[in-house]
Amino acid sequence: MFQATTAGITVTVTPAYLEDQSDPNAGRWSFAYRIEIANGSEETVQLRSRYWHIMDGLGRVQEVRGAGVVGEEPMLGPGDSFTYGSGCPLPTATGFMRGHYNFERSDGTFFQVAIPPFPLDMPGADRVLN
Repeated sequence: MFQATTAGITVTVTPAYLEDQSDPNAGRWSFAYRIEIANGSEETVQLRSRYWHIMDGLGRVQEVRGAGVVGEEPMLGPGDSFTYGSGCPLPTATGFMRGHYNFERSDGTFFQVAIPPFPLDMPGADRVLN
């Protein structure tokens, strides 16, 4: 697990290699990740957008931006949490992801919440970049 807390919002990421959806002979490795977002602050917040920085094992970067997560813009009151799963295909056996969420407070102000960097590694693969 990988974890980061910003302004009372804790993001926990658990990545996994998907062997049954990968085909190394075809240059395709598939990874899943489960994310829990927990509101430890005393205010209600809403996740509005996401940003991902995805780097494969050769240092090639892909950036992804979009509204919400998995088609939702969850509202989190104090003590609430939201969990979702997603995935990422890579053209290499290793890589990593990091990013942030943009949240909106009830007063209309926005703030960023860090998504901790986490590796995407096929078990037994040698990491080229760190």
